[in-house]
Formats: sequence, structure tokens, C-alpha cells
Amino acid sequence: MLIRQAEKIRSSEITPRDVYLNRRKLLAGTAGLIGASLVPSTGLAARLDAVPSRYSTNEKQTSFNDITSYNNFYEFGFDKSDPKRYAGRLTTSPWSVVIDGMVNRPGTYGVEDLISPSQLEERVYRFRCVEAWSMVVPWIGIPLGDVIKRADPTGGAKYVAFETLVRPEEMPGQKGFGGLDWPYREGLRLDEAMHPLTILANGLYGNELPNQNGAPLRLVVPWKYGFKSIKSIVRISLTDKQPQTTWNMQAPREYGFYSNVNPQVDHPRWSQASERTVGGGVFAKRKETLMFNGYADEVAGLYAGMDLAKNY
Repeated sequence: MLIRQAEKIRSSEITPRDVYLNRRKLLAGTAGLIGASLVPSTGLAARLDAVPSRYSTNEKQTSFNDITSYNNFYEFGFDKSDPKRYAGRLTTSPWSVVIDGMVNRPGTYGVEDLISPSQLEERVYRFRCVEAWSMVVPWIGIPLGDVIKRADPTGGAKYVAFETLVRPEEMPGQKGFGGLDWPYREGLRLDEAMHPLTILANGLYGNELPNQNGAPLRLVVPWKYGFKSIKSIVRISLTDKQPQTTWNMQAPREYGFYSNVNPQVDHPRWSQASERTVGGGVFAKRKETLMFNGYADEVAGLYAGMDLAKNY
């Protein structure tokens, strides 16, 4: 049965420490699918079977413990440990996602209507936070473009907007916290959304996505800073106008709409030329950040002719 309504429903201690504190201060101071007969989501199996992807890196993967205990998910609090501490209370089944806007086949769908187990791929991607730390994460998911194609965008659609769940009774960071305007919002150009590297993830390390990592469904755009990969998605909207995005609304001089990983364009308060690998140990050397997080061969063409300092 078609679900009629959905509930409306961005890194670490960083180096140096005061960058992280400054960011916290900034926050605290801004007081059918497609014609099918659909049924409510009953959740996916805890263990997910996925085929390896040709898009995966062979770099050493970050440990499961680090990936799941070192997160930015401000809906659950400021500290990196808060998402793991508090996200267990989040109810992720049933879950519905609204697909609307400039599409010929709008609707509200359960997760299982969007992602079939037979479609799943393991994508081992570099993950680079705007706070200059990084991981290598073995995501499981499907290309976002597959979902968008099924929704059949109209000819005028140019952008894709996303929203995260708003449920303050289960997401304590949404209570009494005026730093962000909920829901968390993100957006991509349509060609970015349709690029084969862009995925909707529902798992990592072979299992269902943990709540603190954005269960049950999150975006992963590996050539952009991590805050662009919005978590716990409840709405995907096609539009002809560049959508508002949370961090760009919060501090437009610091967080641009594109937010492509670019070692040549520093954050106003710290360098983006290098990064710290999470789990690398206290004496690990920082490594040089790669343009587009190492995915330049695949995605640089999307920005041909653009000023990437102006369009940061």
C-alpha cells in the first residue's frame, strides 16, 4: 500500500583543537516505486550481500569502530561520540522517503521500494571531512541516479534537494539548539546526482547502516566534503533552482554550495592542503589532500570552465 505521508522531516576534534571549538562556538552562537503496488518498509536484513564495485579504492579501510564512533551528526549532539551514544533511540523502521518536485512519477516510498537487495554494491570510498580529517569507508548502496531515473525528472529539472528527518523526541540535538535550522538540508546539481560515483547507502562493512552513520538511508558523494553526504534522508526533491543547504545558510563564506574537496582553497579558518587519517595513531603523519579527494579523473569534467575558488 502506498504510504501517503512521510514525517518531515556534517568533524572531530580536529587539528588544531581550536578549529573544532570555533565551529561549535559558531553553532551555539547563532541562537508506485513507479507504478508498483507498494508496502510499508519492514527493514532490510542485518547482513547485506553486495557485489564489489569497480569504483572502489584499494586503500586500507578505516576500522568499523572508528567509522561508527567518530561522527558528525548534530541531530544527536556536538561531540564526535554523541551520535553513537544517542542514536540508538532513533526508530528507522518503518521509514518512508518522499520523492517530489519536477518529476513525472512522484510518490512516497518505503526503503525497500527504493533499494532492492539485488542492486547492492560495495563501494570502498575515501571520505574527507571539511574539518581536515579523513577515513576510507566500505559503503553498501546503489547509484542515486537509478532512483532518479525511475522518478522520471521533467526536462526543466536542474538540481536535487535533500532533507533529513526531524524528530526531536529521538534526536536530542534538535531540542533547544538554535544553531541550525532543522531539517538539515543538502543539494546537488542534477548532473552531480546522476554521476555513477554518487550513491544512496544503506550499509557499511557488510551490515545495515548504523543509526549514527545515517540509517536507514544516506547520500555518499565521495569527491565532496562529508557534510554534503546527508544522513537519514526523508525527502528527495527535483527543482530548477539551486536549493538552500544547511551549512551554506549557516556560514556562506565558509561553506559553499559545491564544497568539492580542494586542497588549493582553504577554509577561512584552517588549511585544506592536508588531512589527518582517523585511526592512524598519535604519531601518524598528515597526508596531502587530493583534488576532488582523489576522484578528479572521474568528476573534473563536471566543472570544466568553472572557477573552483569562486564556486567553492
